[in-house]
Amino acid sequence: MTFELKQSLKLSQQLIMTPQLQQAIKLLQLSRIELIDMIQQEMEENPLLEERASEEFGEEGAPAPEVDEVKTAERTGEVTGEGDGKEDFDWDSYLEDYGPMRVTYDREEDEGPSWENMLSRKTTLTDHLMWQLGLSRLSKAERGIGEQIIGNLDTSGYLAATVEEIAEQEKVGVEVVEKVLARIQEFDPPGIAARDLRECLLLQARYVGASHALIETIIRDYLHDLETKNYNNIAKKLKIPLADVLDAIFLISRMDPKPGLVYSDEGPQYIIPDVFVFKVGEEYKIILNDEGLPRLRISNFYREILGGGAEGAQSADDCKKYIKERLQSATWLIKSIQQRQRTIFRVTESIVKFQREFFDNGIHFLKPLVLRDVADDVEMHESTISRVTTNKYMHTPRGIFELKYFFNSSISKTSGDTIASKSVQEEIRKIISGEDARKPLSDSEIVDILSGQGISIARRTVAKYREMMGILPSSKRKKFFIKPKN
Repeated sequence: MTFELKQSLKLSQQLIMTPQLQQAIKLLQLSRIELIDMIQQEMEENPLLEERASEEFGEEGAPAPEVDEVKTAERTGEVTGEGDGKEDFDWDSYLEDYGPMRVTYDREEDEGPSWENMLSRKTTLTDHLMWQLGLSRLSKAERGIGEQIIGNLDTSGYLAATVEEIAEQEKVGVEVVEKVLARIQEFDPPGIAARDLRECLLLQARYVGASHALIETIIRDYLHDLETKNYNNIAKKLKIPLADVLDAIFLISRMDPKPGLVYSDEGPQYIIPDVFVFKVGEEYKIILNDEGLPRLRISNFYREILGGGAEGAQSADDCKKYIKERLQSATWLIKSIQQRQRTIFRVTESIVKFQREFFDNGIHFLKPLVLRDVADDVEMHESTISRVTTNKYMHTPRGIFELKYFFNSSISKTSGDTIASKSVQEEIRKIISGEDARKPLSDSEIVDILSGQGISIARRTVAKYREMMGILPSSKRKKFFIKPKN
């Protein structure tokens, strides 16, 4: 066997993602809140980046030029990574464009009170229970145990720790903890500090009265049948009329299974749209929402550093080299943000064009749409469209929708046409909302109703859509107590 060295020429293609390209792709899929956090972090790490004030004026009193504008092509294409900021940069021509600025503030002589003096904090569950604990006739040791119990309640008001763990923590007997726990379970709201759902409901049943022993029996022994609404089985086992069971269950249904949530400090999470769509005349206008996004610029402070070369040529060169690197990073970040905003605009424009009938007439006119349709229209890749539409929201005359809402599969109709799956889901919701609550429609019956409307759909598809919308099956939608209409 012999060994020999040979040279061969091989041609191959390889995709190399530069750090700048990776950053641009990451920006595309960030939500609005994530983008703001990312910009704030970059501003902390890069001294050349700063946020432009709301009002900036030049030397002559005219508004200073917007230094965050980076020249880009009129028609934005996909991010390719070309021009990643590594090319030579003309410092003099860049910095000469931006002279000193003056920032003015309009401030009234008589300022109002501070907002800190006007805001109030909502009473929490812990505060409410600690206040009642302070009014209780307990010893100092028992108060310490009570504080441990209150501190181990979850947001729903249930005791997250065991009695044994609290006894070990306080170095007391289990019976002492049980005694204090019983006192706290008498606090408001009813059902607080329970260890499970059964105990929580039993605590609330005490406030109903001793004449309703049937309520405690059902909660204690037939909780599973209560959850599955198998009321006939309860009546059969207890050998009592079904009407008596229904009367007791009517009171049980008014109990709160999570009493601690009344004092929850979790507020609603409001959606801030990334883009607005307004109808002006017969046309729809698209406006990007830049409110709250930091307007970036490159700091003019470093002009003096670059212009001065008096002391230490070597240190001056090192300083310029560092600033140049930071400038390249800042320039690409600003360019990527602008690219992101323009891409969102173009994708929204394409969606409005495809779903014009939806914006004019409502959800029943929503058309089937896939990512490839929009990708071909804006001349981008499907993966780019997927990133752009992730966690982005659009404010329209029809409401606020996630951009992905407009992409859905098609369902065949008996007439040969197709209908969007979202429209079918809305039709299912409409059918269920109009059903008789005492005799809810089964999935098969919903299929028959849709078939009568010309929509061909399988029963398992109806079940899937119903679960996606969070609608219970017919066996659990049945109601025995109908609230009278006013």
